[in-house]
Amino acid sequence: MASISSSPRTIEEIFKDYSARRTGIVRALTNDVEEFSNLCDPEKENLCLYGHPNGTWEVNLPAEEVPPELPEPALGINFARDGMNRRDWLSLVAVHSDCWLLSVAYYFGARLNRNERKRLYSLINDLPTVFEVVAERKPIKDKPSSDSGSKSRGSIKRMADVQAKSTPKLADESCDDDEHGETLCGSCGGNYNADEFWIGCDICERWYHGKCVKITPAKAESIKQYKCPSCSLKRSRP
Repeated sequence: MASISSSPRTIEEIFKDYSARRTGIVRALTNDVEEFSNLCDPEKENLCLYGHPNGTWEVNLPAEEVPPELPEPALGINFARDGMNRRDWLSLVAVHSDCWLLSVAYYFGARLNRNERKRLYSLINDLPTVFEVVAERKPIKDKPSSDSGSKSRGSIKRMADVQAKSTPKLADESCDDDEHGETLCGSCGGNYNADEFWIGCDICERWYHGKCVKITPAKAESIKQYKCPSCSLKRSRP
């Protein structure tokens, strides 16, 4: 994977920076939630949740310089840890994290023109928000069933078999072969890995880890038209 610029300037660089920071935060609030919770000690000072451009996360004090190099995340996320239901607390942190991720992306994108900003937001908006991922999780260790994600062409196939013919693309990039982004799971937001089984929804054309939507390769073979949990839910509503 190409390295992410420390000072992203183009649409693609800014989106990669956003995606990596988001991946780190999603991991903190889902897979690493116990570690994250333990670090948010209410007895400590104002703490912030940071997502870094390398896909990692960190709980730390805010920057001391004024103004800071980048917009700062919400302060004091640790103070509410023991005063709220854990799910509600994680959802609250997720909402503030979404605001921070957007502020950082648009801080880098301030010099973009109107059409470029629109394109950047379209790429960002095609991913589930951190809140959507966290709020739709059931058991905290299970994979979520979010209602948004990366868009691609194709049907039920192993991603490794599809990639040689048509690399999945993000929304608004289907006509731009030179500027395709990374494929992300529409459920957990994880990056594509050729060693894992992925499945594409025939309705919304988003891709999912098979394990996130509880579909095995063998089961996929017997499905003529796959509908992801979100599309199935929408069809079942009156």
